[in-house]
Amino acid sequence: MNRKPTLSFWQIWNMCFGFLGIQFAFALQNANVSRIFQTLGAGVGDIPMLWIAAPFTGLIVQPLIGYASDRTWGRLGRRRPYFLAGAVLTTMALLWMPNSGLLWIAAMLLWLMDASINVSMEPFRAFVGDQLPTAQRPLGYAMQSFFIGLGAVVASLLPYLLAHLGVSNVAGPGGVPDTVRDAFYIGGVVLLGSVLWTVLSTREYPPDQLRVFDDAVKQAPVQVERRSARNQGLIWLVAGVIGGWLVHAYGLERELYLLAGGLAAFGLSQLWLSVARGHGMFTQVMTDVHAMPPAMRRLALVQLFSWFAMFAMWIYTTAGVAQVHFGSSDPQSAAYNNGANWVGVLFAAYNGFAAVASLVIPLMVRRWGLRISHLINLWLGGAGLISFLLIRDPHWLLLPMVGVGFAWASILSLPYALLSDNLPAEKMGVYMGIFNFFVVIPQLLAASVLGVLLRVFFHGQPIYALVLGGVSLLVAGVSVLRVKEPVLARALA
Repeated sequence: MNRKPTLSFWQIWNMCFGFLGIQFAFALQNANVSRIFQTLGAGVGDIPMLWIAAPFTGLIVQPLIGYASDRTWGRLGRRRPYFLAGAVLTTMALLWMPNSGLLWIAAMLLWLMDASINVSMEPFRAFVGDQLPTAQRPLGYAMQSFFIGLGAVVASLLPYLLAHLGVSNVAGPGGVPDTVRDAFYIGGVVLLGSVLWTVLSTREYPPDQLRVFDDAVKQAPVQVERRSARNQGLIWLVAGVIGGWLVHAYGLERELYLLAGGLAAFGLSQLWLSVARGHGMFTQVMTDVHAMPPAMRRLALVQLFSWFAMFAMWIYTTAGVAQVHFGSSDPQSAAYNNGANWVGVLFAAYNGFAAVASLVIPLMVRRWGLRISHLINLWLGGAGLISFLLIRDPHWLLLPMVGVGFAWASILSLPYALLSDNLPAEKMGVYMGIFNFFVVIPQLLAASVLGVLLRVFFHGQPIYALVLGGVSLLVAGVSVLRVKEPVLARALA
């Protein structure tokens, strides 16, 4: 028997600690980038398109980084070189973003920041699968959720706290408030320091060793059905071309070009796969898409609705709360900036509740299993987002953040616990990257259609984006019932 050794609590702590800094940067981005865009002159209707760099970057970067890290071995190991490189690049973007001065520069820096975060984040997911035996993997993902919540609480609160310490919270012409600038500087230090802690305090198993552990999943050689790939490619390509023509012919919103382009791009990738004869990175990644484990396919719908909801919340909470609960849509006004700071508090609150939820979720799983626990948590989040429409006192918005926090902790842990035991060790990285497709595609969909839905059905009121997100979480909860419960699900203790 060749069992993977069980790690101590502090060993798991050290291997997950870098996620504190990654989420610190991610939370600063989520809570403040829409604010920066509006301060630099963007309208509410422009925000989804400006955000589009983030999910597009993840769609491309994560599977490629996963593929590369699966094939890397050096002095720093297999995954750790990517942790460190991503952290250095993200730190640079954090220091530059609040000093961008121009809207197009801020948009480019969002792209750089998100690409760099993805370089670090994807290997961290595979790292847990590499290092931990099957029974400890849920604990590892729960520990990541704890650090995600902790980092996001502090990062989201930073502008609010700095304002109470006397730092200026009003933006000058062509600039951002000092509270936001200083928060990004602090974020760079926290990110680099926490990732260095994980890099220096952990070790990795060589790839050959991973393949011989008893819990290693074996995968037969993949054979691509070329005719099927060609036919599917033609269908998706034609659908994308027709969609783009309809957007142009009828003068529809330009965001819908994104949806049409995505369909066409997927069609072209399938056509490429139908004729490719080599074993290059792109060809291998697309081949592995065809060979996705059944559990990943069943989780796709759950992820689609879950992440659509989260992206809607990240994009529109600042505009919605500032308008409805603080009475201002003017980014230069004190009322708007007070509302934006309160959104930082709300985001800190849901991440704080997520940290607490990461301790409670293992108990829920022991009682109800992974599927029912995930359903309950998603429904709590859905109810929380819908209630934004009903609550008028901004202080009471802290209450629905409890439900959002449970949903967020569950989204960050339980799908990975449902999935990781079905992935081959030698492809853990690339499959975790491919799984990110089902995180990114709903974000692209949200950026494409949310603005249109708000304009057509809700008179452009951003608060209704949160209601749509709530409904999406309810649907995600029902969809999880299609996923098979793993045999070892109740080992999440």
